[in-house]
Amino acid sequence: MADPLLRDEGAWTVKANCIGEDTSVFFPGPDDDPQAAIKICNRCVVRDDCLNWAIETKERFGIWGATSERQRRRI
Repeated sequence: MADPLLRDEGAWTVKANCIGEDTSVFFPGPDDDPQAAIKICNRCVVRDDCLNWAIETKERFGIWGATSERQRRRI
C-alpha cells in the first residue's frame, strides 16, 4: 500500500524521507511546532521535487519540501 502522505504523485516519492513517518508530523495544528517535519525535509534528497509538486498543485495543507502553505504562497 502506498504511503498516504505521498499519494503516488511521482517517481521521486519513493526516495522521500517521509515514507513510513507518522503523517501527523507533516500536518501540525496551529499550536504545534512544525520543526520535526522541517528537519526530516531538510535531510531529504527529493526536497526540491516535493516543494515543486506542492507549489504546482497549490497544496494548501501541511509541510511539503520543508515549507508551510503560507511560505509556498510567497514563492
